Amino acid sequence: MPSVAVNGTDIYYDLRGTGPSVLFIAGAGGDAGNFDRVAGLLADEFTVLSYDRRGNSRSPRPAGWQTTSVAEQADDAAALLTALGLAPAAVYGNSYGAIFALDLLVSHPAVVRSAVLHEPPLLSVVKNAGEVQAAVGAVVEAGMAAGGPEAAVERFMRWAAGDVNWEQLEPGLRQRMLANGETLFGVEMGKFEPYRPDDAALAGITAPTRALISQDSPDFFHEVATWLAAHLGTELLRTPGTHTPQFDHPEELVRTIKPFLAA
Repeated sequence: MPSVAVNGTDIYYDLRGTGPSVLFIAGAGGDAGNFDRVAGLLADEFTVLSYDRRGNSRSPRPAGWQTTSVAEQADDAAALLTALGLAPAAVYGNSYGAIFALDLLVSHPAVVRSAVLHEPPLLSVVKNAGEVQAAVGAVVEAGMAAGGPEAAVERFMRWAAGDVNWEQLEPGLRQRMLANGETLFGVEMGKFEPYRPDDAALAGITAPTRALISQDSPDFFHEVATWLAAHLGTELLRTPGTHTPQFDHPEELVRTIKPFLAA
């Protein structure tokens, strides 16, 4: 398995294709396999990099690692691009991954050529954030009661991505994501949602950046995407599907983001 040591941990990565470099950052579950279908569609024109975030799937949990932060996750992504000689890259982040991509733009601008931010759960800008947190908490608690972290992952992913997407996942990817429950609920969840760069930091972003929303996603994601596009002074893009269009509408997603990956 290809891996590289960055920031005191080993990161598994998947690299394919030739051309300008593009980094894909996964959200909850943290697995490079989220983007297998999208990477296959882009590899004829781009060098596509995806990776298992620290403590997820094939990237081992560092010794003594009990908590994380947006800054740590962005540092990992920047170090990975640098170690592989792929900076500056276009960056696509989904969900939590979009938060990390946003922090890359703010904290590591030299490694980012352009960026597409798909539905970052920035609850700090949501008016009914308490209701959203309560809804997610109820899903996770029910899963924990039914069967521990693995059952909670399944219920959370069914809530976030839809039953059909979950049931049609490649079996290996699904099993790895189930095994990531302790990282998701024990280390990650709750650490990223409060993130909110100040207006000056957002105004200082110079790389071409777009906010992206899926047509079938919950209303609070539309609220966040609208806020983000306004504060970045950029266009709000739309794509078919759910919170995980890489699963249900990969071809349409690629058509939507491709012009910005080459920016």
